[in-house]
Parts: sequence; structure tokens; C-alpha cells
Amino acid sequence: MKNYLTEALGTFFLVLVIGLVVASGSEFAPIAIGTALMVMVYAGWHVSGGHYNPAVTLGLSIAGKSPWSQAIPYMISQLIGAFLASGISYRLVGQNLIVSPAITTSSLTAIVAELLFTFALVYVVLNTACTKATEGNSYYGLAIGLTVMAAAFAVWWISWWAFNPAVAAGPQLFDLLMWGTSISSIWVYLIGCFAWWSLAALRYTMINKDKGFKLFD
Repeated sequence: MKNYLTEALGTFFLVLVIGLVVASGSEFAPIAIGTALMVMVYAGWHVSGGHYNPAVTLGLSIAGKSPWSQAIPYMISQLIGAFLASGISYRLVGQNLIVSPAITTSSLTAIVAELLFTFALVYVVLNTACTKATEGNSYYGLAIGLTVMAAAFAVWWISWWAFNPAVAAGPQLFDLLMWGTSISSIWVYLIGCFAWWSLAALRYTMINKDKGFKLFD
């Protein structure tokens, strides 16, 4: 149970920071978001593995770095955390968190943007946190947070830089239940995030002879 609570709590604070900093209109939002992810990863790594992302959970399960028995409970926990954070963010600032590609961006362009930078996140997570050669390092959280920060700066104006199905689904489900808002764009993030995590994890498993280690038992 502590694993699930950790995943829900970490995802909650990640999405809460996103909701509040986006509402503020700060141009430094990606710095706050990357930093929030970094500290949550460090805080929860020893308990749950610090996924906070359903696509991360799926990819690590495929790569053999996280047990399959935990995959669905983790994803549910992450989604609950994201949903609750969306509600709290709305109550604090009176503005709902809109997760959707830019109006001028086609669905294909948004998917490509999500694919490219989700791959970057996959690459960093697997090689800094799951490979035997880097076992025991103290920089994995920083590397993961900085990857998300750089990606957010790069494509926020294209795809809204989710790189995380929970970040997209939590706020959209909150909007749907509160106001009946359409969630027609959710498929962009599901394909962009889940597909590349799965493919990259399979590739990592096939070419990496070093089996590394699981994030937790």
C-alpha cells in the first residue's frame, strides 16, 4: 500500500505544481515543473521507484525493471493523484488546468512532439536509474527532472508538453466531471506517451546485455 500512496502523492504534487504555475502565466513554468519532478523522484525512489507516470510504469515493466503485478495499481494511483491535484489547483486559483495541443497544431504534429521527448525521457530514465553501470548514482533525479524541464521549454507551444498520460488524463477527467468538457484530445497523449515508452523499452531490453536491476522488489 505504501508504494501506491507514494505514487499518488508524487503525481499529486507534480500536477499541482503544473496547475498553479501554468495559472500564474510564468515563463519559467518548465523550471518549476522539472524541479518538482526531481524532488518527488528523490523523495519516493526508495519506496515505489518514483514513477509518477503511467507510461514510465509500463515501460519499466516491459524492460523488466518493475514487476508487472504493480503496473495497473500504480497507474490507478497516479491517475487518482493527478485528478485530485487538478481539483485542488482549481480551488486555489479558480482556473482549470487545460491540457490540449495548441489550436494551430495538428494532432500528428503534437503526437510527434510527444513521441520525441518521451523517448528522451525513456532514454534518461533507463540509463541513469536502471542500468548496472550507473547503479548507486546520486544524479538520476536531477537528470530526469532536467529532461522534462528542457522538453517543456522546447515544445510547450506545440503539444503542451505532457510526456505523461496522468498529467493529461487527470485534468481532462476533472473537467469532464465538473463541466462536461470534451476529452477528445486525450488520445494524442496516450499514443504519444505509451507507444514510445513501450517501443523504447523493448529496444532497451533487446540490445542491453546488462540486465541491470529492478527499481524495487
